[in-house]
Amino acid sequence: MKIIDGLLAELEQEAQTTRRVLERIPQEHLSWKPHPKSMSLGQLALHVAMVPGGVAEAAAQDVAPVPMFVQPEAATTAELVPTLTESIAKARRALGGFDDAKMTATWRLQKDGKEVMAMPRIAFVRAIMLNHWYHHRGQLLVYLRLLNQPVPSVYGPTADENPFAV
Repeated sequence: MKIIDGLLAELEQEAQTTRRVLERIPQEHLSWKPHPKSMSLGQLALHVAMVPGGVAEAAAQDVAPVPMFVQPEAATTAELVPTLTESIAKARRALGGFDDAKMTATWRLQKDGKEVMAMPRIAFVRAIMLNHWYHHRGQLLVYLRLLNQPVPSVYGPTADENPFAV
């Protein structure tokens, strides 16, 4: 098994959970923010939907530019799951054929020709495509709780859902 195969299997497994979270986003609260410095619910949900594909495309480059961090807000909740589905497909297309040498090669982030970050590609994919994604998905769960919406199970029971109950 190649390194990327394990990461993409994890991506696929976590995408199922992320879909369940995105399906709970209430249309009437897309512009809601828990704090003035926070992203709106619609921005955060769309970010979660877009992260895998966008990060994978950056990871596929040997040297990537620092991206512009402008986060649009979802116009409707109906766009969230299809955006996630396309994002997962984009991640598979961008990284699916990488061998172990490509995954362990140094990936670089540059701004104005100056190196900002360098690390093995596998570390970037793990830290940003996956861990960063999980972090923001966790934020979405907090937003749902603050909005008194049912919180789906992610890795185990929540106060609203227990997949282990018989």
